[in-house]
Amino acid sequence: MKQLMHQGFLKLLMVVALSLGLVAPVSAEPDAALWPVMKETFFAKREMQEADFIKIEAPSRAESGAQVPVTYSVDNAAAKGVVIKKLYAFVDANPIPLTATYHLTEVFGDFQLATRIRFETDAFVRLVGETAEGKLYVASREIRAAGGCGGTVDGDEAAIRASAGKIKLKVDEPVKMRSATSATFHIKHPMRTGLQRELVSQGFVPAFYINKAAFSYNGKPLLTIDVGVGTAEDPYFKFNFVPDAAGKLEVTATDNEGKTFVQQVDVKG
Repeated sequence: MKQLMHQGFLKLLMVVALSLGLVAPVSAEPDAALWPVMKETFFAKREMQEADFIKIEAPSRAESGAQVPVTYSVDNAAAKGVVIKKLYAFVDANPIPLTATYHLTEVFGDFQLATRIRFETDAFVRLVGETAEGKLYVASREIRAAGGCGGTVDGDEAAIRASAGKIKLKVDEPVKMRSATSATFHIKHPMRTGLQRELVSQGFVPAFYINKAAFSYNGKPLLTIDVGVGTAEDPYFKFNFVPDAAGKLEVTATDNEGKTFVQQVDVKG
C-alpha cells in the first residue's frame, strides 16, 4: 500500500509539473518565475522567509546534468534559535522538482550534507527548511546543467538488478565523542526516473529508484531521507552527526518495488 501511495504521489507531482508548464526545454535559461507557482503548489499560502542560515554550495556550472554535486547546511549560530526539523530540496525546472526531503533529529551540531542530484535544464536549487511549528525558510542557488532526467538507458538488465542495493557505509576515523563526525552512505542503484527511454525500442523505461534511507544510531532515529528520482544514480549522502557514545550506525533503505537493504557499521571512540 505504501509503495502504491508513493508511486501515486510521484505521478501527481509529474501531472502538476506538466499542468503548470514547469517542464522546461533543455538548455533553457534558469527561470525565476517558476518558483512562485511551485511554492504555491507545494506550500499553499504559507508564509516563507529568505534565510541566510540555510546554505547551498554547488558549482555554478556542472559538467553533467546527471551528477550535480551539492552540499546543504544549516548554521545554528546564524539561525538565532530557529530549529529546522525538515528540509525540502527542489530543482524548480525538473519534471519532478522535489529531489528529496530530509527529516532531521537533535543528533546534529550544524547540519551539513553532501549529495548528487539531477538537472533536466538550467535551474534554481531551492532548499526549504521547516520548523516543528511549521514556519518556513528558503535558500536558493542558480546552477547551469542539463540532460539528467530523461535520455536513453541500456546495459545488462540482469546485472543492473543484481547489483542494485549494495551499500557502502563508513564513518571517518578517528571519532571524537560529542564532536561532529562524518558518515558516508553510497548505494548502488540506477535511480530510473520513468522519463528515460530504452535505447533500442525507444519505449519508456519504468521508474525504479530508492525511495527512502533511514539512519539510526544505537537504535535511535538519526536522519530519514525521502528520496526522489531527482537524486542521481547510485545515491550518495555524506553528513555530519554528533555521537554521544560508542555504538552502531545503521541504515535501512527501500526502493519503489518494495525491496529492503540494510547495512551497519561500528563507531568506536
